[in-house]
Amino acid sequence: MKAVYIIAALFCFTVGAFAQQPKTIKGHENNPYYSNTDTKHLNVSNAEWKKILPPALYATAREQETERAFTGKYWNKDTKGTYYCAVCGNKLFRSDAKFASDCGWPSFYEPVRKNSVIYKEDNSYGMQRTEVICARCDSHLGHIFDDGPPPTHKRFCMNSVSLDFVPEGFGL
Repeated sequence: MKAVYIIAALFCFTVGAFAQQPKTIKGHENNPYYSNTDTKHLNVSNAEWKKILPPALYATAREQETERAFTGKYWNKDTKGTYYCAVCGNKLFRSDAKFASDCGWPSFYEPVRKNSVIYKEDNSYGMQRTEVICARCDSHLGHIFDDGPPPTHKRFCMNSVSLDFVPEGFGL
């Protein structure tokens, strides 16, 4: 009888340990910072990110490069679901806030929550713009403009490479 209690206790402990593991999207197993549930701010050096991230994602997210218009995998996607930061897994946008802007990049009129992104003045290339950065890992996502649809009239113009998409019902 004592053995049954020990086995039951071990089973509960094991199940509990697995339940506490952060959920992640497939393909991020080599990124120890990636989590779709953790919202704690990360302080990771670019040298460390360079070891972990694919080159195209590193160039966009950490060096503020921009993918070419109409080439990203999400610019014309209309499937229901949620968009996450491809670097750290932070929840960023819902598909019901996505709209067809014809600019060639996925565009949203609002983030999933106000503190999921932060804004930074960007005067590069002789333009005055506002950069949109992931609030968890400080990675470049894209820019925000004042030409979006109601109710916000904002256009969050994001790089597809900086986003992960999870279809509705996937379970994260």
